[in-house]
Amino acid sequence: MSDQTPQISSVGRLARNIYDGIKRLPELPQAYLHPWRRESRQKLGKLKNSHQGERCFIVGNGPSLKHTDLSKLKNDFAIGMNRIFLAADELNFKPDVLVCINDLVVEQSVEAFNALQMPKFFSWRARKWLQMDDYTHFLYTTYTEPKFATDLRGRVWEGATVTNVCLQLAYHMGFKEAILIGVDHSFATKGTPNTTVESKGDDPNHFSAAYFGKGFRWQLPDLETSEVAYAMARKAYEADGRKVLDATIGGKLDIFEKVAFESLF
Repeated sequence: MSDQTPQISSVGRLARNIYDGIKRLPELPQAYLHPWRRESRQKLGKLKNSHQGERCFIVGNGPSLKHTDLSKLKNDFAIGMNRIFLAADELNFKPDVLVCINDLVVEQSVEAFNALQMPKFFSWRARKWLQMDDYTHFLYTTYTEPKFATDLRGRVWEGATVTNVCLQLAYHMGFKEAILIGVDHSFATKGTPNTTVESKGDDPNHFSAAYFGKGFRWQLPDLETSEVAYAMARKAYEADGRKVLDATIGGKLDIFEKVAFESLF
């Protein structure tokens, strides 16, 4: 395992935090006072430590998911992300909750997200496309000031990947063990991180060819920043006597302890 948490001087960290805080100022009033956010924080309060001591699976969307026996998760809590709803037909799998923080994914999947009747967690920015309902929780996620949030009622750093938000959600809910599957941490499509591109055909980077299919706009991954976030997550879990395991078949991520998927059952 590697530790890629950046080392920053105390003065540099203070300056960065002040700068990041100033950039967030325009968002702050609504992020805490808007009725939808107040309702979301109340719901999140009820979820705090609601699964204390249990284990959960955080299900990524990589191609390895096609080679993972998801039927084994029938007795475990599963956190899915983004367009995992496609797995209902293709892999006969539905998670217990869904998390999506990417604006492009939300914008292009509104109808599917609205139809899902399960707990759903979206970035506060998604209010531009989605409405509040009994299943929806709006999280105040940001791109700035790296930190691992142990309580999702406040600010949540995205860490360039929805998987990092899922790890923070699992911690918030009290899970003692979070197990990653389908987090391949490898993409066939190359280019500058965070660049928005439009798919020209079948998607080679996810479990379904239709995941980001032809015409879908998406952003190229920032694997370096996500590794920084994962290292912070590992430290937070270990500091509280919890752990994150990586059971992704053939996954390229080396931050968390590896474990064979079949050995978990």
